[in-house]
Amino acid sequence: MATATLEAAKSSGSSLSGAVLAEIVEAVGKDGLIVEANQLQTYECDGLAALRTLPCAVVLPRSAAEVQAVVKICAKHKIPFVARGAGTGLSGGAMPDAHGIVIGFARMNRILDVDLENQRITVQPGVINAHVTQKVSAAGYFYAPDPSSQSVCTIGGNVAENAGGAHCLKYGFTTTHVLGLDVVLPTGEAMHFGASTVDAPGYDLAGVFVGSEGTLGVVTAVTLRIVKKPETVQVLLAAYDTIAQAGQTVSDIIAAAILPAAMEIMDRLSIEAAEASVHPNYPECEALLLIELDGPAAEVDLQMKQVRELCRANGAWEDRLAQSANERFLVWKGRKAAFAAAGRLAPDYIVQDGVIPRTKLPIILEQIAEISAEAGLRVTNVFHAGDGNLHPIVLYNASIPGQEELAVDLSTRILHLCVDHGGSITGEHGVGREKQQALGYMYSEPDLDTMQLVRCAFDPENISNPDKLFPRPRLCGEKTGHYTPHPLEVAGIAEYF
Repeated sequence: MATATLEAAKSSGSSLSGAVLAEIVEAVGKDGLIVEANQLQTYECDGLAALRTLPCAVVLPRSAAEVQAVVKICAKHKIPFVARGAGTGLSGGAMPDAHGIVIGFARMNRILDVDLENQRITVQPGVINAHVTQKVSAAGYFYAPDPSSQSVCTIGGNVAENAGGAHCLKYGFTTTHVLGLDVVLPTGEAMHFGASTVDAPGYDLAGVFVGSEGTLGVVTAVTLRIVKKPETVQVLLAAYDTIAQAGQTVSDIIAAAILPAAMEIMDRLSIEAAEASVHPNYPECEALLLIELDGPAAEVDLQMKQVRELCRANGAWEDRLAQSANERFLVWKGRKAAFAAAGRLAPDYIVQDGVIPRTKLPIILEQIAEISAEAGLRVTNVFHAGDGNLHPIVLYNASIPGQEELAVDLSTRILHLCVDHGGSITGEHGVGREKQQALGYMYSEPDLDTMQLVRCAFDPENISNPDKLFPRPRLCGEKTGHYTPHPLEVAGIAEYF
């Protein structure tokens, strides 16, 4: 290994030995290893900036073979590793381990194959989500999952988190569109999951891998399903005096057997922030419902007429149809900018991610308003209403003593509300480090232990994104991984809490 690299590793305080770093350089080259402390800071957190840890090193492989070589080194020395795409995740899933390595996929960003006849495309994990659609758009196709961060987030991260987006109401989440995966398991073995035919025999290992948050291994290539562009797209903006009216409209549209491509709700605060940020020309109102219909022109015309009638029946005082592709673009640009625009409302904020049955929308929103008032913090709401996927944004100022703790507590109480009403603690952001304890609120101990059996089957040494997803610790001094009784528990001195 180059002397300069070793000296930089020493000055950074890296706990990796010179011998290990030399093996890594052998695998990815000198320019594929980062150990300087100031450069490692770029990787100390993902979109959940409240939690930060410096990794020992970052490696930037160029190929699946280099990824496999790095993971084999980690397996040999039992070094934890965390895969990272663009770092846009919002639950701390890509947060490094203080004793481990980050495997960054910035240099694995090539589109490997386009197969229009079979409506599929194969990409490396570092390919940006929006670039998939750009690649096939001229041929009349698109890639449906569209997270708000789709202009920067990567397919590998989308697979890890089973990412969603506005159009997943009709087209499904990432898992619906993953046909095959090339992966490197934590043992260093290279595998392919999925099949080129429907209803493949055996376990659905690709399905297990999608949404596993990097705890089962590392993706090195993904084959995705692409879909034909619809003949017609129409987007309606409906303005209301209350969120309850907008929420009831969502339920009525679904009850009328109409399946929009997307249905999103924004409250007044998020509307104002988006308007100031990207000027989408939204109406000034307490709640804005965005509805997109797509499909054959005659069908869309007929259904949009029904949708407008339902909007007016629920109190919409303006229902405006976007008149051009540019207007539709602006409507969605404003919605997708809502998270970032929250920075105009407060110095700090937590974007939460919970799911509820659609019919619970009015009661949940009322209860969120009540507990935010109790906490003395503002919460703005923008969400995938059609899916029941809430994104309450808790606004706070970390420079005020105690306010960050209040914000964290409030966001946890919101997740508990979702579970109490038959929902989930995450719709598309994953559990990561942020919501580990909330997972324990949602699942019983046998459920969690069964999940651990799956995890340990792939990762017996617990080195692939360790200490994420599962609630820890349950007992002081308990090791991570599949549960084994603690000696104090066996002796009857301690028990689970």
